[in-house]
Amino acid sequence: AVDAAIAGAVLLGVCEPHMTGIGGDCFALVKPAGSNEVISLNGSGRAPKGLDPDTLRDEGLTAIEQDHVAAITLPGAIDGFCRLSERFGRVGLDRSLAPAIKYFEDGVPTASRVAFDLKDLGDHLDPNATRLFLPEGRPLAHGDALRLTGQAEVLRRVAANGRAAFYEGEVADDMLAALAANGGTHSAEDFAGVEATWGKPISGGYHGHDVLEHPPNGQGATALLLCNILSHFDLAALDPNGPDRLHLEAEATKLAYDTRNRFLADPDYMTRLDHMLDPATGAALAGLIDPARAMPMPPPLAEQVHRDTVLITVVDGDGMAISLIYSLFASFGSGIASPKHGILFHNRGCGFNLIPGHPNEAGPGKRPMHTILPAMRATGGQIDMAFGVMGGQYQATGHAHVMSNMIDYGMDPQEAIDAPRAFADPVTGALRVENALSASTLSALSDRGHVLTRTDDPIGGAQAILMDVERGI
Repeated sequence: AVDAAIAGAVLLGVCEPHMTGIGGDCFALVKPAGSNEVISLNGSGRAPKGLDPDTLRDEGLTAIEQDHVAAITLPGAIDGFCRLSERFGRVGLDRSLAPAIKYFEDGVPTASRVAFDLKDLGDHLDPNATRLFLPEGRPLAHGDALRLTGQAEVLRRVAANGRAAFYEGEVADDMLAALAANGGTHSAEDFAGVEATWGKPISGGYHGHDVLEHPPNGQGATALLLCNILSHFDLAALDPNGPDRLHLEAEATKLAYDTRNRFLADPDYMTRLDHMLDPATGAALAGLIDPARAMPMPPPLAEQVHRDTVLITVVDGDGMAISLIYSLFASFGSGIASPKHGILFHNRGCGFNLIPGHPNEAGPGKRPMHTILPAMRATGGQIDMAFGVMGGQYQATGHAHVMSNMIDYGMDPQEAIDAPRAFADPVTGALRVENALSASTLSALSDRGHVLTRTDDPIGGAQAILMDVERGI
């Protein structure tokens, strides 16, 4: 399963190049075969040691913008893939990467959905990235082939020589040249020191099931807090697509995300994780919700956000399962690519803030708060689902929404994923709603004080594999 997850995830870097790539980050939850002890991998990179928040504030910045070089933290995904393959893989990194290398070299025709996403993107690409991703001076159209031969060569070297082929030597020098040209403080020592870290998931209960999430600096604790808050309401008695249920979910989202923005950070700097996971916290926040009236949105968070991410779930015949999420953060990340190999850098440093003394304040060697999160579910102590939700900020709400759809309303995984969504957006303050919701539901939500923003695009997507342990399916 891990071999397949690496193969599929890396391949998506040429199939959906605006969403993910080898210059990005990853997180994973892995359930080894024959075990219910889930292991987490944090493949998110740190800020360079030369990053100084005072210098950024002296520039007049109050937040790290997506196109600022300080938004580029070290790319952690390649080290994460190498460690996953070494610990859990069976066929070796060279065989896992071989299919992707072929397609990066030969090219992949642009799918219709990808062309739809790309049509308004690319304005922020630097000359190196423009040459690769706007080869005729325009976004790729349906059927246009994308070839990333420079990245194919990088993957070939990683397949042969492991993580050192990426983080040291000529490939690292290529990346450092691009960063230095844009004013970055990144150093060869920073790249050589990138290390994905192993850990254990955090968990919380929801109506007889356990939800397992990646620990900070991902926002899994936010999803667990949301489940905790919602567990104090009889959602099963409500229409799943009606105003009562969606209002409660929106109010719980406001409270959970406000908590996240106060406390969630690099685990080395976060001190209030126990508070976020405490059932008493969820109970107290649930008591603040008025079922008949929307509360004012807390102040918008300073951190930048975006929705571009891929998530892949795999289960194999031996019972190993993995949920792996892999991202460039914004569309095409920072828009900066290395000159020789065309490695596109992510800009996850937008997840930092510049509030002095805040646990998530930008700083040297720190990991920023991440919105991306892989997840699993357990029933009766048995892991029975690997899943995850894409959609940037929405992801924590999406986890609670999918869990509630399945547990409270008896939906199967596809129904739970397809059901219409609403999201109390912490940036805009509006309640974003999908077009599939009825006019009566939207009217009732508006009557309760929600400011609605209708969207033609989906608020989030998801991937899930449900395991029937008894039947071995």
